[in-house]
Amino acid sequence: MNGPLRRLAAVVVLLFASLFASSTFIQFFDAGSLNGRPDNVRTLYKEYGRQRGPIVVAGQEVARSVPSKDQYKYLRTYPGGALYAPVTGFYSVVYGETGIEGAVGVGDLLAGTADQLIYRRISDLFTGVQPQGASVELTLDPKLQRIAWDALGDQRGAVVALDPKTGDVLAMVSKPSYDPNQLAGHDNAKVTGAYRRLDTDANAPLLNRATSQSYPPGSTYKLITAAAALSSGRFDKDSTIPGPASIQLPQSQNRLANDTNAPCGPGDSSTLTQALTESCNTSFALLGHEVGADAMRRQAEAFGFDASDLRIPLKVARSSFPASPDAAQTELSAIGQFDVTATPLQMAMVSAAIANGGVLMKPNLVRRVRSADLEVIQTVTPAELSRPVSSDVADQLRSMMLSVVTSGTGTAAQIDGVDVAGKTGTAQTAPGKPPHAWFTCFASGKGRDIAVAVVVEYGGKAGNEAFGGTVAAPIARKVMEAVVR
Repeated sequence: MNGPLRRLAAVVVLLFASLFASSTFIQFFDAGSLNGRPDNVRTLYKEYGRQRGPIVVAGQEVARSVPSKDQYKYLRTYPGGALYAPVTGFYSVVYGETGIEGAVGVGDLLAGTADQLIYRRISDLFTGVQPQGASVELTLDPKLQRIAWDALGDQRGAVVALDPKTGDVLAMVSKPSYDPNQLAGHDNAKVTGAYRRLDTDANAPLLNRATSQSYPPGSTYKLITAAAALSSGRFDKDSTIPGPASIQLPQSQNRLANDTNAPCGPGDSSTLTQALTESCNTSFALLGHEVGADAMRRQAEAFGFDASDLRIPLKVARSSFPASPDAAQTELSAIGQFDVTATPLQMAMVSAAIANGGVLMKPNLVRRVRSADLEVIQTVTPAELSRPVSSDVADQLRSMMLSVVTSGTGTAAQIDGVDVAGKTGTAQTAPGKPPHAWFTCFASGKGRDIAVAVVVEYGGKAGNEAFGGTVAAPIARKVMEAVVR
């Protein structure tokens, strides 16, 4: 072979080697980054070409995939609509997944790509069966969900109901809500327009206020201040504590007064139980000062405050107690003001722990997961999250909360023949804005337990005249009645 032919053969061999190396790199080493590119429509078509599993509540599908006559093959639809949208979220060609649809450890099960389904995928590969996602069954009770939805009405806010013994989320309502079907369509222009309208709406309908929004908890936080005091061993529910009509905050020109502008009890003092019953600001501010910021912070953290990694499996926003409050800020924090914040879920967890004898169960929205052929592949078992108070302290707090409902600020939550324990809250907001109305509570009946938290933003229809006992407590009562009556 002469020189030119040898050189040509070498070039051809080199080109084949380069082509082989390039193909190998693209197919094996670079496949992940290529599949993840947002402009890779083939990956999108492949994902939507698989039948996504349904989201189920009490045997009814509140989210499902149906065949579509376009390049995506399946359309995600939401029979549950706005009632369940804050929980289900949406599955969008344009905006991805939110809520349960995109929750860690759940989204891949719905998509059929989870490790738990690998044997099913291998079987489908050999049998030629079209791959399908798993169905995810939620813990929600459809009756309670509807009652909570109707009770909140057209007011902005949230309702959360928990089973104290298991941590199951029985109801989770957030208003205003939205229709997820508008965001799941395959017409990109319509989907984009719908999302922009929702995203720019001042009422924030895309926000799940139950888990993703924290508020000043107001006087509902006095439960945690009381828990810290009782846990210190220096107080019990009958301890006498001061409660003047007003106090001057330490190292400050500002004064703090009771809502009634009157002292708590004769001689400017009362028992701890009576102070909670009447929701005395001065009593709990002074109690918080006595207990100290560090003890209050530890108590709050034991209930779940300042946790940044809680998933149910929805990601839960952080509830917080201020890091280094001074003396005045400590007293304000003791009554749920200053920089204290809490999600409605967090305040439901506080009541649930007290109801369960001091044991806080991990909140959970998913009951079980089934494969496409209905085989159970995952069951979520109740798990203890913490023990924020002893059983003795829980019993004392329960007694104090019962007094709130029988003869204090929470009488609107009373249910004939049922012991209801609760705590009201009227949380100051921005200057010139009405307060948030809160109520957190629990009750037992007919062999079932329920803990509920309600927040109505800016007092709802009552506006500046709002109190937790008049606005939020009646909503909680309607939810509890459905379980205990």
